[in-house]
Amino acid sequence: MTDVSNDTFSLAGREYRSRLLVGTGKYKDMDETRAAIEASGAEIVTIAVRRTNIGQNKGEPNILDVLPPDRFTILPNTAGCYDQKTAVRTCKLARELLDGHTLVKLEVLGDEKTLFPDVIQTLAAAEELVKDGFDVMVYTNDDPIVAKRLEEIGCIAVMPLAAPIGSGLGIRNKLNIMTIVENAKVPILVDAGVGTASDAAVAMELGCDGVLMNTAIAAARDPVLMASAMRKAIEAGREAFLAGRMPAKRFASASSPLDGLFF
Repeated sequence: MTDVSNDTFSLAGREYRSRLLVGTGKYKDMDETRAAIEASGAEIVTIAVRRTNIGQNKGEPNILDVLPPDRFTILPNTAGCYDQKTAVRTCKLARELLDGHTLVKLEVLGDEKTLFPDVIQTLAAAEELVKDGFDVMVYTNDDPIVAKRLEEIGCIAVMPLAAPIGSGLGIRNKLNIMTIVENAKVPILVDAGVGTASDAAVAMELGCDGVLMNTAIAAARDPVLMASAMRKAIEAGREAFLAGRMPAKRFASASSPLDGLFF
């Protein structure tokens, strides 16, 4: 039997047990944010620096008061950035506010309707940030060629979308995700498009190292219960991947063999 008691993955030299990464937007208040994230079991929490106060707005509620950095790994992200310059500047602001913190999630969007990544701007921003000493986790499309290029630039994790951000459509292109995973030497984490627990399980069954989600939890009727469901789905999908599924067959195969039976 495969031992999963020490099944971890590494980011920027640190080991993590939870393969569920969660966002902090769209909750009704700070209390719900904290309760859902606690239920998720996540160790890494991503925060949109341009939309959330992490100290840049004095006198306003600071999300770090309910999600303290000594308990969670804070992953500042560049949500809402549409060009290389803005994304890089946002990462530098986060580094300053978080006392030299270099782990960031880079996303450079192409347009406001689809929220698909601008691959050209993403590649340029990733290269600049890596050269400046950042540990870059990068949101991208599900193109295996682009994913490999981002790895070669020096990104510590590549995060292909499953479907458009906030759509809840689940994984639209399993073959591309599988190809990215098979060719990668860095962690691959599905980012965007997960809608429910089965989507998260599928991502893990494909061999992904983890899943990052926000809307799937925050927009659920009961976010705290959904966070708990996602936690279990990630664990089940990971165990199923490690166990190795049975081959799919076109026709039925009896669970109990007929050989040796007396008639």
